Amino acid sequence: MKRVVAALILKDGLLLACQRTRHQPMPLKWEFPGGKIEDGEQPRDAMRRELEEELGIVAEVGTEVARIVHEYPRGGSVELRFFEVRSYQGEIENRIFREIRWVTRRELLGLDFLEADLGLVKELAAGKII
Repeated sequence: MKRVVAALILKDGLLLACQRTRHQPMPLKWEFPGGKIEDGEQPRDAMRRELEEELGIVAEVGTEVARIVHEYPRGGSVELRFFEVRSYQGEIENRIFREIRWVTRRELLGLDFLEADLGLVKELAAGKII
């Protein structure tokens, strides 16, 4: 099972959503920034590393707000850990995505998110999480 971390970055009541490029697996789908936990790496350390690599920020990783195990229909399973990020140092810079966008909770529902994120997106939009 692939172990992954993702950040729910909040600023002024908005969340940061990121769109994959055409060349990534599951192209043009929206997701929250993050990535794979390396062998021997702690989840919060992975979260800090991924945010520095993808967005150029040094994040203060907060509480783990959700953990989801998702089985994809064509095979492969993923364990996703979502962390709250309310503060960071540096300016967000799009280093790997097709697009990044600050959105309201309701606007999340209009984006074509990865299948594994859909339940969480609905809970965020309803105000049930963070």
